[in-house]
Amino acid sequence: MATIFLIDDDSSIVTLFDKFLTVLGHEIVAKAYNGEEAVKLFNEFRKTPDLILMDHRMPKKDGLTAAREILSTNNKSKIIFFSADYSIKEKALALGAKYFLEKPFKLDTLVQVINKIISED
Repeated sequence: MATIFLIDDDSSIVTLFDKFLTVLGHEIVAKAYNGEEAVKLFNEFRKTPDLILMDHRMPKKDGLTAAREILSTNNKSKIIFFSADYSIKEKALALGAKYFLEKPFKLDTLVQVINKIISED
């Protein structure tokens, strides 16, 4: 199973993903509620998480900016973007995100994407 870093300014989404993914056997190694906090926490990791689940629209620093900074630190980081802002899909993927999920999406779709990405190693 994967180690996962959750990033979203909506605490109910973070809580939902935390509980759901933990039940499936994944380990949530950290949670951030804005892009600035996400970059700070990422830079403090001793071991890079297997996956990063990240929203785009967040305070202090948006997802694209945070992802750019994270990927400049470790370009092998695997980021799954999710957002209701479909207009950023191409930018997120061009930046290096592995996948883009448009909100709303089903949790089983998230599981399929996670399994696909962790099986690519």
